[in-house]
Parts: sequence; C-alpha cells; structure tokens
Amino acid sequence: MSSPSQVGGPRTNGSPTRPAGGPAGTAPARARRVKLTVSRVDPWSAMKMSFLISVALGIAGVVMVAVLWMILSGMGVFSEVNRLVGTIFNDSQNPFDIMDYLGFGRVLSLSIVIGVIDVILMTALSTLGAFLYNICSALVGGLQLTLTDD
Repeated sequence: MSSPSQVGGPRTNGSPTRPAGGPAGTAPARARRVKLTVSRVDPWSAMKMSFLISVALGIAGVVMVAVLWMILSGMGVFSEVNRLVGTIFNDSQNPFDIMDYLGFGRVLSLSIVIGVIDVILMTALSTLGAFLYNICSALVGGLQLTLTDD
C-alpha cells in the first residue's frame, strides 16, 4: 500500500492539489480582461529592435539572392538566355554574354549594397515612427489594447 503522502498527488501546505479553477466542486474562474493604453514608445528601443530585425532581413535577402542565382545557373537559364540573345542579334564580332552583367559576384555585391541601404532606411524610419507615435499619442491618448488572462 502507498503512504498517505502519495495518495492524491503531491501536497502543498498540507492540502491535496486542486484544479486551478478554485475550490473543489466550483466552476473555473473566468478570464480577466484588462484594458491598457500604449501611451509612449521609447525611440531608443524601437531603433535597436528595428536595427536587429533589418539586419536579419538583410542577411536573409543576400542568402536568398545567392541561392536563387545558383538555382538559375544550375538549371541552365543563363546559358539559354545567351543562346537566345545570340540568335537574335547574330553579332559574331561582339558576342553577348549575360555573365558580364549578371555574374555571381556582381549580383551578390549588389544585393549586399541593397541590404545595407535597407538596414539604414528601416532603422531610421522605425525610429522616426516612434517619435511620430509619441507626438500623436500625446494628442489623442495612445493606442488602447484589451488583454485577457486565459
């Protein structure tokens, strides 16, 4: 037979455990609803968060461009475009090569430059947005949220 401390589960303060709803035999408590107002956004924290998120998006964009270029190259799209343009222009003096324009290094460099510009712009716009939110919030009272405790 089991000992008295093992019957009914673990004990706290000498009483058996009960469901979270309240005393035994009553219905669980309703979820609380709380109305809150976001009256101010700290521009420094908005800048830090937007910087980190935009850096992550910039890195993901560069990786995405590199993978897409490799897939297109592996499928032979660039050589097919070279063949098609060669038959259209039929210029043996100056043959067209798409890799002069869309080489891997050039495409990757351009995507890195766009990623850096994106980081700068997203960080600046998010910080400016926090300042604008604070000004508008001072005028109209802020953004009201209703939170529930499930």
